[in-house]
Amino acid sequence: MTIRTIVWTIAILGWGVFGFSSISAAQAVMSSGTKGEKGSTGSVSSPAVAAPVQITDDYTIGAEDELQISVWREPELSSTVVVRSDGMIALPLLNDVHVVGLTTKQLQNQLMEQYKPFVSQPQVTVIPRAIKSRKVYVAGKVVRPGAYVLNGNKTVLEMLLEAGGVTQFAKSGSIYVLRKTGAREERLAFNYKKALKGEQAKGDFLLHPGDLLVVP
Repeated sequence: MTIRTIVWTIAILGWGVFGFSSISAAQAVMSSGTKGEKGSTGSVSSPAVAAPVQITDDYTIGAEDELQISVWREPELSSTVVVRSDGMIALPLLNDVHVVGLTTKQLQNQLMEQYKPFVSQPQVTVIPRAIKSRKVYVAGKVVRPGAYVLNGNKTVLEMLLEAGGVTQFAKSGSIYVLRKTGAREERLAFNYKKALKGEQAKGDFLLHPGDLLVVP
């Protein structure tokens, strides 16, 4: 006799004394008991794991980025970490490791060397799960000014649309991007209306991390 049969038998026998409360209780028990079931096997489904984010070839690790560090056949050394504001992450056996400015490949190679005293032929994989260090800033007459995370490639027009578009009194023909390259600051012009019509002379261009998009 299965658990399901026993529960319903008890509920039916108690119906004459307690009324519908027994049936309701049985329904509640069976409902809660089947929430984690999958098919007839009774196995509980595990929560979905977030897919890794897409990164560009020039991506380097920054503060606030979330990284999945996996050491092959060493689950106790594998973990998901968030890069601290000081550029460090804390890992088992290694304590604090500085990672800001490294590519995922460089960090993998570094960790393999650092784990050699503890693991025979360590194989390390580094996968970004969330990138929050790559930001652009939108200021001026847009619907939602502020800082925006730059995951993958995004153009000026795409960023303006993400910010809700320009407001009624914006000077859409005088939009520009301030970009710092080393000690030099560059001002890049952008015409919103012409870009919408496909008439922008230089075309829509990609934003870089740290860009400031200004809508006068």
